[in-house]
Amino acid sequence: MDHRSGTVSFNEALRLWLRIGLLSFGGAPAQIAMLHKSVVDERKWLDETSFLHALNFCMLLPGPEAQQLATYIGWRLHGVRGGIAAGVLFVLPGAFVMLGLSLVYALLGHVPVVAALFFGLKAAVLAVVVEAVIRIAKRAFKTRALVALAVVSFVAIGTLGLPFPALVLGVAALAYVLGPIMPTAFALTASPDIRATVAGGHVYRTLLTVVLWIIIWFAPLALAALVLGADHRLIDIGLFFAKLAAVTFGGAYALLAWLAQAAVESKGWLAPYEMVDGLGLAETTPGPTILVTQFVGLLAAMRAPGLLNPVVAGILGALLTTWMTFAPSFLWIFSLAPYLESLRSNRRLSASLAAITAVVVGVIAWVAFWFGLHVLFADVGEMVLGFMQLPLVTLSSVRPDAVALSLLAFVLLLVMHRGLGVTLLVTTGTGLVIRLALPAILGFS
Repeated sequence: MDHRSGTVSFNEALRLWLRIGLLSFGGAPAQIAMLHKSVVDERKWLDETSFLHALNFCMLLPGPEAQQLATYIGWRLHGVRGGIAAGVLFVLPGAFVMLGLSLVYALLGHVPVVAALFFGLKAAVLAVVVEAVIRIAKRAFKTRALVALAVVSFVAIGTLGLPFPALVLGVAALAYVLGPIMPTAFALTASPDIRATVAGGHVYRTLLTVVLWIIIWFAPLALAALVLGADHRLIDIGLFFAKLAAVTFGGAYALLAWLAQAAVESKGWLAPYEMVDGLGLAETTPGPTILVTQFVGLLAAMRAPGLLNPVVAGILGALLTTWMTFAPSFLWIFSLAPYLESLRSNRRLSASLAAITAVVVGVIAWVAFWFGLHVLFADVGEMVLGFMQLPLVTLSSVRPDAVALSLLAFVLLLVMHRGLGVTLLVTTGTGLVIRLALPAILGFS
């Protein structure tokens, strides 16, 4: 079916993209699950196979996979304008919230009300991520071989430290070879026989699309260099995040180690504790977790404003960082998405993509486990056992208030099937009461 055909109105899609942008807490796992629930389960704008195929495709691209998935769905429904609307609205609400909170952090320091608010949000996020794992696993685990791949991926990422790109490429290559030999292991019989072709002359249009979006991507950076000079901190920030966006695969969690190392150690833009605080802000605001880059860009620009006012420099740094991070997503989607349907009838590629889906489930499960440890325990360390690195927690450092709030979120979301908005409202409200009204009773600071 042509991606421009269908009965979904553009205004109806706009309302959904704005709603998702406002409620997309929990990082990529929760956002992907929310997209699936909204687009596949509730509205049936996309079928299950197409959604998973698009997810696999986006996981292979550098940058934020959840935003790219939203952009692809918007493009499929309403062409380029639909893709731009979906991709922008997916990021914009969270970017505004992150910008405001980053300014509060930079100007006012630690604010008890904000800390209490984040406490309640973080507990809810844990339930959201776990729900995402369950939801995606139900769709992805079609054979025992795919379940085994997910388990192996969980171990490889979590305890062996295998890089995500290496894991994905290795598993994809293995499935590409074994797919025709073991079709049932990769559920190839369930794949539809689609004979889509790329229209003649599309290669030329693709090249024009690539050139156009590269110009759009770097236009703000070129303007900043023209006005402020090539040696201004903003130019360094823009080039750094452009490189980060182009070469980082595996989403936000894959880039965090590199970002922290570069921003803290190599460039000295932030202190280590500030990087942790920035990640906490990004984890508990709507939008992609990769918005932590905005926090880094704001502080980095504020501390070397040149002739600009520090606050103005910080805002420009945050906006430039956001643009250089997210703009290439439109480049990847608009240039490559037209070829996606033509690949679905290739059995070898279908096997590779099915295997990648299983890997993604394992990786997200590890992220949920890692995040749960850091939410529920105050002391989380690491134990080296041969070539394995295992997380180590101090049982006495368990946070009873975080456990209680997380259980409340689990009940609301997974048992009572309340919406994400209701769950976040209840947990944040309860978190504010616990942290601000009852600290003496509960014994927490």
